[in-house]
Amino acid sequence: MSDLYADFPSLRLERPEPGILEIVFDGPGLNSVSPRMHRDIAEVWRVIDRDPDTDVVIVRGEGRGFSSGGNFNLLSEMIDDYASRTRVMREARDLVYNLINCSKPVVSAIHGPAVGAGLVVGVLADVSIAATTAKILDGHTRLGVAAGDHAVISWPLNVGMAKAKYYLLTNDTLTGAEAERIGLVSLAVEEADLHKTALGVARKLMAVSPSAVRWTKYALNNWFRAMGPSFDASLALEFYGFGGPDPAEGMSAIREKRAARFSGPTGDEPTAPA
Repeated sequence: MSDLYADFPSLRLERPEPGILEIVFDGPGLNSVSPRMHRDIAEVWRVIDRDPDTDVVIVRGEGRGFSSGGNFNLLSEMIDDYASRTRVMREARDLVYNLINCSKPVVSAIHGPAVGAGLVVGVLADVSIAATTAKILDGHTRLGVAAGDHAVISWPLNVGMAKAKYYLLTNDTLTGAEAERIGLVSLAVEEADLHKTALGVARKLMAVSPSAVRWTKYALNNWFRAMGPSFDASLALEFYGFGGPDPAEGMSAIREKRAARFSGPTGDEPTAPA
C-alpha cells in the first residue's frame, strides 16, 4: 500500500483491483471503533481525494459484522474528559463532511451489526449495499445522547421524516432488507453475494467518465450540505449530552445487558421559541 496511507494504522487497506481501494474494518469487538480508528476514518477521505491511484472506494467489515460502533474506551473518554469530548466532536464532524466532500465514489458493503461511527460510513457511502440480514442501529438514544453523527443530515432525506423519527427515537433495529425497502440503503442482497455485488458496482463506476461521476456526486451532495446547520445542531446536542448523567448509565446498561435507568427530563431541554 502507498506511503500515502502510512498514517492510518487502524484501517486495513487493500487493492482488490487496479483503481479500487478497499477499506476493511478489522478489529476486536465486532470491528468496534477505537479512539485511533475514529480519528483515522475521519481523516482518510482527504488523502483518498488526492490519491491518483484510487478511482473508487469499497468499505466493508471483516468477520461477523460491519462495525459495532464506538468501543467502551472511546465512550469513556467522551464521558469523562472535556478535552477528549471536544476532540471527538470535531472528528465526528470531519468524518461526515470529509466523506461528503471526497470526490471519489464510495461503495459500502454492510453485513452483521452496523452501528454508530461505522454506520456513518455505511449510510453516507454513495452506493450503500446491505446484506438482507444486516442489523442496522443508530444507537444514540439507547446510549442516552441525541442522535448526532450522520443521522440528522441523511436519514430524513433518505427515508422521509416520519421513518427517520421512528427509528432514531425508538432505536429499533433495521434489517438490511427493511433498510432497502424504506430507502436508507441503495441495495440489499444475500450476504453470500455482498462482496461480489460491491465489486461489481465499483467496476460500473469505473467504466463511466470519472469526471462525470465525481461532478454528479458533488452536485447531489449539495442536498446534504444544505442540511449542514441541522447536522451541526445535532452534533452539538449529542456531545453536550455526553457531559450529563445519562451516557454513563446507558453505557453501564449496555455492558450489563439490562434496561437503562435514565434520569429523566430536567425541564431545561432546548425548545422552539414560543
